[in-house]
Amino acid sequence: MKATIKDNTLHIEIPLHAPRPSSSGKTLTVASSSGNKPTEATVNGQPVIVGVNAYIKP
Repeated sequence: MKATIKDNTLHIEIPLHAPRPSSSGKTLTVASSSGNKPTEATVNGQPVIVGVNAYIKP
């Protein structure tokens, strides 16, 4: 996952993967950060922490 800040907007890039069942089994995830992760993007000198799940409904 890559996160950058440009023009006061946070941009997140995360690779897509083949749909696979979520932990609950209700959806199919297509991208995930696998929990909250610190990034190289910073605000007030502190790393921005991002958690992302992208999914589709079967």
